[in-house]
Amino acid sequence: MSTKLQSFLTENKIDPRRLLSASQKIENLRPEDRTIRAAQRRARRSEDGKKPEGLKKPRSGRPVTGIGLETALGGGTVSGPIKTRILRAVNRILEQRKLGAVTLDKLF
Repeated sequence: MSTKLQSFLTENKIDPRRLLSASQKIENLRPEDRTIRAAQRRARRSEDGKKPEGLKKPRSGRPVTGIGLETALGGGTVSGPIKTRILRAVNRILEQRKLGAVTLDKLF
């Protein structure tokens, strides 16, 4: 019995190793993410404690792991952040192939 994710990956000929690689490239911290986190840290330490405005949300720095992907492919219970990371990686691969993006309900 295959899961929705597994059948989607085989239908679109996406290798799970490519999914892991795409997730690694998407979720890695970049210099702009580090500056956002530093600004948030400085704001927390200041006396007024206000959040700096105009900053976008930094990347998590945590890609999909092999264990998380195997659990999702096997039909096990997967947390929300892992589902979102898998979705972002799948959409990145589909974007590179000039295909439309999918939603979370098509994968899980």
